[in-house]
Amino acid sequence: MRETNWAGNQTFTAERILRPRTVEQVQDAVAGATAVKALGSGHCFNDIADCPGGLQLDLSALDEKVVVDEENASVTVPAAARYGDVAVRVQAAGFALANLASLPHCTVAGTVATATHGSGRRNQSLASAVSGLELVTANGDLRTYAGHDGVVVGLGALGVVTRLTLDLVPSFELRQDVFDGLPWESAYEHFEEIQAAGYSVSMFTNWARGTIDQVWVKGEGQPGADFFGAKAADGPRHPAHAAGIPADNCTRQLGVPGPWHERIPHFRLDFTPSIGNELQTEYFVPVRHAVAAMEAMRGIGHRLAPVLLTSEIRTVAGDDLWLSPFHGGDRVALHFTWQPDEAAVRALLPVMEERLAPFEVRPHWGKLFDQAADYPKLAEFRALAAELDPDGKFRSPFVRRHVFGER
Repeated sequence: MRETNWAGNQTFTAERILRPRTVEQVQDAVAGATAVKALGSGHCFNDIADCPGGLQLDLSALDEKVVVDEENASVTVPAAARYGDVAVRVQAAGFALANLASLPHCTVAGTVATATHGSGRRNQSLASAVSGLELVTANGDLRTYAGHDGVVVGLGALGVVTRLTLDLVPSFELRQDVFDGLPWESAYEHFEEIQAAGYSVSMFTNWARGTIDQVWVKGEGQPGADFFGAKAADGPRHPAHAAGIPADNCTRQLGVPGPWHERIPHFRLDFTPSIGNELQTEYFVPVRHAVAAMEAMRGIGHRLAPVLLTSEIRTVAGDDLWLSPFHGGDRVALHFTWQPDEAAVRALLPVMEERLAPFEVRPHWGKLFDQAADYPKLAEFRALAAELDPDGKFRSPFVRRHVFGER
């Protein structure tokens, strides 16, 4: 039996897929396997979730519940829970997650393992909300971790995560306002102000037009009809509006207030997310390099635009997680949503990475990239992986290439 990832550009090559119903069954499966990998929602665009000739574990049938701890302002969730479903439970209890990704459709464990993020000048990645997790290690032992910066963004290299605990904040409301036609000069001159203008701010472009197509501001107040030279949109927009994509599957806009979980994501849980079969790439550079990095991408905009559906510019606050792209400081995220032409995309990746190389670039672990970055804690992570998995049963080809530097 074979399955593909969400975009359909990766066919998994595991020998078999097992859907355990209990943590004990996960432990037995891991202990008896020679190569094993957990399978999430499949919203990765490279082979990070593949396990050639081995065992993939689909944890969606685990008999675990979402439990809100009101006294400690936290929620404990099964690994395969989707953020959108968790958010509904959390909101009903009067709490919120501090941030969400653009898509609420992804599993918590997969999102956390790859340091997936939302937007916001003061908002960290979703992995930063993890205050504890349960991990089945190579010999089948179930270990519980709390406050360990090395295990959270684990890339599947340390074991199989079965349960996570996330910190919560009080519930809150946001409105979502969209603006058209931000001048590039304004983006350069006022980048920090623009990114700080809301709880979460995203700019969308194809890098070739004379203005930035859209700015999405998710915040509490009215940003005004003129936003640094951009004009308030006259109707709902899709991030790829300029490519002719309708806004039917997007969250509510036009300044209508609503609960956090219905405004922070760009896309609604009850619709097919984003476009569908697109491909994605994302690079992160320190905020101090924001303008230079944007100029570098505009310099090849004529090459990017024919393959792009849209590109998103946003900021993410720094953290201390060992393999987080945001380790050590705040970063600007340059996200690229591509048309489903992988050969054309892969031809562009080395060019993009060469242009971004002077700016301490790091790629998103779950998306298409050419070369991984170095991390200050990479040696410590390798040592931890060797300790928890001495025989390398979690050491997939992706992990061997991009974590251990093997060809």
